[in-house]
Amino acid sequence: MTKFGLIGYPIEHSFSKAFFEDKFRDEGIEASYELFPIENIEGIHTLIRRNPHLAGLNVTMPHKQHVIPLLDMLDPIATNIQAVNTIKITRIGEKTILKGYNTDVAGFKRAFLEFTKGKKGKCLILGTGGAAKAVAYALEDLNMSYKLVTRKESLPGKINYKQINRKVLETFTIIINTTPLGMVPSIKEHPDIPYDYLSDDHYLFDLIYNPVETSFLRKGKERGCKINNGMNMLIYQAIESWRIWHDR
Repeated sequence: MTKFGLIGYPIEHSFSKAFFEDKFRDEGIEASYELFPIENIEGIHTLIRRNPHLAGLNVTMPHKQHVIPLLDMLDPIATNIQAVNTIKITRIGEKTILKGYNTDVAGFKRAFLEFTKGKKGKCLILGTGGAAKAVAYALEDLNMSYKLVTRKESLPGKINYKQINRKVLETFTIIINTTPLGMVPSIKEHPDIPYDYLSDDHYLFDLIYNPVETSFLRKGKERGCKINNGMNMLIYQAIESWRIWHDR
């Protein structure tokens, strides 16, 4: 039986397995989807060798960037943003070819447009990892300006959390959290921004989908913000992964 799966660490919180198992059952597809918690990304080759029916993998934190040197090929979008969340596994004789893609871009763009309904505004992207790079790429494609927020003191073209004040939040009315802060099991955590300066003019998008309402979103809702979690993005990027795995 053909097998697909998710690699990352930790991944117990992921809904990907449930999503694909429902899809397989509803569409009468004979395949399985497994969670593979890998702390060290170097273990990917052992995983693939031990699972000869494995045809595709999704990749989540913290491996979206570290997996790249272990792949044979990259899709142009993945090359551009240097982050991979989908791997297609092709076996030709004894040779195994791993090609990396990024479906976060397509998934975020579709979910973001549904949420904002065409609202234009400047965006703050909280975080600078692989997910942040995908969001930035999508926003550039939508001709929307943005600023990345980092925990470090100073990086070219970025600001740090200490620099976010009332004036910044009056300028940037769309805030996108790409960090793991607030994810199960650490549900009380949230990005360190001055929530008191938020208003009903703000849109808060959290890439986290478990819990459904993170502390970040809840604090925004208390200030009248429009809020959205990452569930639709998860679904849309998973659909795109399935299309890639099957050359559709």
